[in-house]
Amino acid sequence: MWANRAWLGSVFERGAKPKDFLAQYARAFSSVEGNTTFYGIPSAATVQKWRDAASPGFRFAFKFPRAVSHDLGLRNADAATHAFFERLAPLGDRLGPFFLQLPPTFDDFSALERFLARLPEDFFYAVEPRHPAFYDEDAFERDFDCLLRDLKIDRVAFDTRRLLTYKTDDPEIRESQRKKPKRPPRTVALGQNPFLRYVGNPNPEQDREGLEAWAAVVAGWIEQGKTPYAFMHQSPEDALAPQLARMFHALVRERAPGLPPMPPWPGESEPTQLSLF
Repeated sequence: MWANRAWLGSVFERGAKPKDFLAQYARAFSSVEGNTTFYGIPSAATVQKWRDAASPGFRFAFKFPRAVSHDLGLRNADAATHAFFERLAPLGDRLGPFFLQLPPTFDDFSALERFLARLPEDFFYAVEPRHPAFYDEDAFERDFDCLLRDLKIDRVAFDTRRLLTYKTDDPEIRESQRKKPKRPPRTVALGQNPFLRYVGNPNPEQDREGLEAWAAVVAGWIEQGKTPYAFMHQSPEDALAPQLARMFHALVRERAPGLPPMPPWPGESEPTQLSLF
């Protein structure tokens, strides 16, 4: 997400309004998961506002609509997929990989193969499977990885382990733990844009060990000449996700010194008002 009121005074200036959030987010970070498109295709006017707000070099990683992935199950989805791409095409060079999240019940390899083979070659893609068959380390998973490698599509690494092992009685966090998939993340890079989604627990400092392991992986991808996308999530409600992202960036930079430093956040760059007393 790029709109979270919990970030006022840090990522966002204290007086920022919702209309300011994306522009200020884009000053702090270089990419964002666009989960809003999972629930529906935005209007043309909204897409233009996103383009105007996002600075050059910023990238949106939009999620395929649930109408394509969940309702149609990738079958007879050409029209819906075309409408999705057509609406977002004006974003041009601000488009990062499109992110296909499969439902946990989906294991139709043939439907997936047909769908991926028909995607336009103009864009990059990443696929996040959730069905156990994609994690069996057997023929099914090998065929899946080979398919993605042949099509130059990335496999999403979704790491929920830190959240799932966190001990708490907080009902919000327990509900988040219940909903998150319990699948072992894969570190393989099959395309040009390896795609990491990391879900931390409520205390970012307790995530350092997990982040260090991923920092080594991501730095290795950079050394191979790839352009990874790494997104940090944190329960509850991503309140401290920016801090998690900052910590992760620093850990990657220790291993990949050529990585530029993260800029200060707009909320941190505000002048401090001096008191007379």
